Amino acid sequence: MFKLKNEFLLPPLKLGYTTGDGKVNNRYFDFYNQRSKNIGAVTLEPLYLDKGLRELPTQLGIDSDDKIKGLAELVSLIHKNGAKVIAHLNHPGRMVNPKIPGNFHWSSTDAACENGGAKPQAMNREMMDTVIQLFIDTAQRAEKSGFDFVELQFGLGYLMAQFLSPAVNNRTDEYNGSLNNRAKFPVEVFDAVKKAIRIPIITRISGDEMIPNGFHLGEMQQFVKTLENHGAAAIHVSAGSACSTPPWFFQHMFVPKGKTWELAAKIKEVVSVPVISVGQINSFDDIKSLKEKYNVDYIAVGRAIVADPNFTGKYLGEIEGDIRPCLACSDGCLGNVKKGNGLKCLVNPTVNTGLPTLQKAETIKNIAIIGAGLSGMEAAITLKRRGHSVNLFEKNKLGGQFIYAPMTPKKRSMQTLIPFYQKELKNNKIDVIYKEVTANDIGSKYDAVIFATGAVPSIPPINGLNNFYWAEILLINNLPENKKILIIGGGLTGVDIATALLPKGNKVIIVKRTTDFGEDMEMISKTLSLKMMKEMGTVFSDKTHIKKIDGKTVYAERDGEKIKFNDIDIIVISTGMKSYIPFHTKTEADIYFIGDANKVRKAEEAINDAYKLALKL
Repeated sequence: MFKLKNEFLLPPLKLGYTTGDGKVNNRYFDFYNQRSKNIGAVTLEPLYLDKGLRELPTQLGIDSDDKIKGLAELVSLIHKNGAKVIAHLNHPGRMVNPKIPGNFHWSSTDAACENGGAKPQAMNREMMDTVIQLFIDTAQRAEKSGFDFVELQFGLGYLMAQFLSPAVNNRTDEYNGSLNNRAKFPVEVFDAVKKAIRIPIITRISGDEMIPNGFHLGEMQQFVKTLENHGAAAIHVSAGSACSTPPWFFQHMFVPKGKTWELAAKIKEVVSVPVISVGQINSFDDIKSLKEKYNVDYIAVGRAIVADPNFTGKYLGEIEGDIRPCLACSDGCLGNVKKGNGLKCLVNPTVNTGLPTLQKAETIKNIAIIGAGLSGMEAAITLKRRGHSVNLFEKNKLGGQFIYAPMTPKKRSMQTLIPFYQKELKNNKIDVIYKEVTANDIGSKYDAVIFATGAVPSIPPINGLNNFYWAEILLINNLPENKKILIIGGGLTGVDIATALLPKGNKVIIVKRTTDFGEDMEMISKTLSLKMMKEMGTVFSDKTHIKKIDGKTVYAERDGEKIKFNDIDIIVISTGMKSYIPFHTKTEADIYFIGDANKVRKAEEAINDAYKLALKL
């Protein structure tokens, strides 16, 4: 039986916090301790079944008995906080990370993932029996470690789904053909685990593979009835495949919110066991919709609880305060995992940074912060919560450069961050003084002055470059239609601007001195943005140096060859940024620089910069 104290659970988020030994350490205790106090159940990150089956070099393991002690201690901590604990067991099959030495790749097929990866071995009966035994052994270790449930991964493009999917399974034996045949091996795994342990089993599926020749909802409705008949305690419904449809797999902000909820509702129609819904659930309105429209049993909240560990507590009224919003951007979480840093968060500077908890300041200071972008607002709020007196100066609008972030077509989810900070400023009674600050305003009034003045565009010295836009072209009154536009600079900003201009009927040419357009973007955003640009006729010109502009003609050199762009209506500059320090002041106050005023970087670093400084003052 699957029953929790409330309707919320944490799904299996990849953290990657081990030192490479696969064992629990303090980073796991810190992360899960914060997120297990107002929730029904916590699913630990996917636990590798064998050292040769890792998706991350720093993934948590359950492959040997020496892992039991650490897992048991972590489970015990979560139990003390009132939540149950789920062991997520997954064999990646051909999705095993090919960059990790010693990894091996087995599958229903000998075809590699179309998105890249190693060529797998098509499994024979002996391999299949080995996999079954792996699931039995690891499920028994989970039970010994005190887990309340085991969750078997049957979806998202991993091994069991590689058997289920008609797009992947090309076998010629009894394990291919009809759904019953393709489901035969997953059911064998389920039955073996069910026989080997006493704790209930959850099965995670993709309600739809989101590829034309993959499996779809109708087959999954049949499959879950089989799982229920064999004793599944709950069905956890996601969508997509790590191989074929990663945006659906990661529930990226570029995919429509609500599709996975709809799939879960359709699965619920055919089974009597509880159904768990997941996917971009990051607001109280989402929860209301899930309950009223989709009649869900349980709600898996992932990245929203990374961004705000008290998300469910605030919803349930157990904790006061506004939620720090998840932007569904995947930049701080997925981006840092892929970089090998372990999961972090763009909006929450306490995730996996090792920074101490906020304490009241021993000495109260009078502090001026110049600039109310993300770093300025974060610093102001944290300093005020520590007891300091804060004046926050801003000459324009709150939010700085981040006001442009939600203006591209697929990034509307980012529009929740600035309103959150605005509420926090009001709740903490922070004075926002709207004026352009001069050295005279600082005088000797303050103990510390923090420059959070951001950055300004770095304008290249191009002959004839007189009239141009930067990101302000995205403002509704500036956004052109049916124009021929040249974007100089092909990094994150240039690509984002292009994706906003194209739907307005504009013809876009984007030039870059190097070859990697969108080089500083999160990978899924980059892939989908460039795909959209190509489909909408964007002209990409790499290895291109702009030499001169004469009216509507732009002269350039590409890879040593002289070229020109004719009939250009508008030029956009996105060739980088440089720190902006509006003035220098002689004062006895301590002077600090944060965010882009310190060093031009991304929003995550700007927020971290501010929080770290605020803890020290």
